[in-house]
Amino acid sequence: MATLSLRLVPPHRTALDSNPDPARRIGDRGRSPHEYPGAARDTVGGVRLRTVSDSIDVAASPDEVYAALADPTRMAQWSPENTGAVVADPKRGGTYVGMTFVGTNRRGGARWSTRCVVTAAEPGRRFAFAVRAIGVGRPILPTPIASWEYRFEPVDGGTRVTETWTDDRPWPDALAAAFDKVATRGSLFADFQRRNIARTLASLQRDLGAP
Repeated sequence: MATLSLRLVPPHRTALDSNPDPARRIGDRGRSPHEYPGAARDTVGGVRLRTVSDSIDVAASPDEVYAALADPTRMAQWSPENTGAVVADPKRGGTYVGMTFVGTNRRGGARWSTRCVVTAAEPGRRFAFAVRAIGVGRPILPTPIASWEYRFEPVDGGTRVTETWTDDRPWPDALAAAFDKVATRGSLFADFQRRNIARTLASLQRDLGAP
């Protein structure tokens, strides 16, 4: 069994901060002092990395940040790929466990949609959903794709937001790697989603401000 090691990064600096590409930098303030094991690579001991995460601080209360991120129709404001969402039963009001929505997405010339189900809805604390179907026009292929989670922690002057992506695909590693490199034009999804998370959080901080 592979042994995972935790690489610590000094406060106010992470591996992304040393990258010269501004699109891959969130900035010094509000970054998590750690990264998930294997954050600088897509495999650990030859096994694909299934979870990546990052954090940032914003100048809003946990309840305010939850209200923003727990509304699937607003994610397009910050995500580099999501272009919108339609909630299946909006009449109930608010976000609740079991709520489903269809998200539309774009990556370069590719377009696709996903059916998602909310798995956690704890105001001011945690929001999560699982992607459970996918398709080009409509999400007609039922299969586990990924899970997304957002955690909210009060900090001085605002909230620390932690976004986590987990690869739920029940595919052999070799098949997943081959698909990833075609879909992302060269990256495995762990590294690709790490960059997407960084961009999402940077956009969120631009909207809500830094503490």
